[in-house]
Amino acid sequence: MTFDRKSLVIPDNTIFQERVILTNGDVVIGDRCLVQFGVKTDGRIFVGEHVMTGGNLLATNDIRVDIFSEVDGDIKSGGNVYLGEKVKVKGKLSLKGDLDVGDSVKIENGFEAKGWINIRSPIPVVIYIFIYLLQMLKLGHSDEIDRILEELEQNDGDTIPISEKFLFIPNNSIIGVSKSQINYDLKIGKECKVIGNFDTKGNIIIDDRSEIYGTLNAKGDISCGKKVKIHGNIVATGKINLGGKNFVVGNVSGDKISLSKTSSVQGTLLAANGISFIDSSEETTDKVKRFESNADVVDELKEILE
Repeated sequence: MTFDRKSLVIPDNTIFQERVILTNGDVVIGDRCLVQFGVKTDGRIFVGEHVMTGGNLLATNDIRVDIFSEVDGDIKSGGNVYLGEKVKVKGKLSLKGDLDVGDSVKIENGFEAKGWINIRSPIPVVIYIFIYLLQMLKLGHSDEIDRILEELEQNDGDTIPISEKFLFIPNNSIIGVSKSQINYDLKIGKECKVIGNFDTKGNIIIDDRSEIYGTLNAKGDISCGKKVKIHGNIVATGKINLGGKNFVVGNVSGDKISLSKTSSVQGTLLAANGISFIDSSEETTDKVKRFESNADVVDELKEILE
């Protein structure tokens, strides 16, 4: 599966706890991010450059932390671990595989590795490529230079391969307990429990049966699936679509609001260009079936008897 490197993607069944994000599959944290949570997954964890995390990193498989990043907790891996130059770990490092560390890595509470340990100070890739191209120029191998530049251009695409299920935090994002900021879209999967107030410059999409403890603020549109619960306000510059049996403890404000008749909002509705009430096709089909089987009549009799 590929992704666009811009959207915050939270996969199905992800749970935000007080200090840790519990998820499945690979976790990718982009460069220059602030994540005030730890991460626990049965996949791999990839942390970019100049990242700060606020808890433990726990993974069944490999963990990679790139240069100048800081982990405010322990790192525990069931596979291999790579720590880039100037990485700082404020807890303990333990792994079952091989350990590969760059120059000036600090691990405050020591480490335990069952595989090989490689400590190195590698030449930066950009400098290595520059030196190689310089030698090719001196030797007059222009065809070889063209080939290398073409390969570098092809590898600099908009998408990268990742596991089928993944959590992705794009570059320059802030994921906090009280406030989170994303420069593009936010996509939340099914049956998730997410903590935090989210400000996005794009759209917000929430799948069925997820629960959000915080306010949602989007410069684009906000769309919720079925049986979504939001304990906070919903604010959008664009359209807001609340699906069947949504429950909102707060106010809803947007350009246009589409609200299912089976949804509940315990606040005010404010829409500059109007509010429309809709019935989903599934709800309509269910009503027809209940009418044909006289289920509604039986329910009314139960209410009278009670």
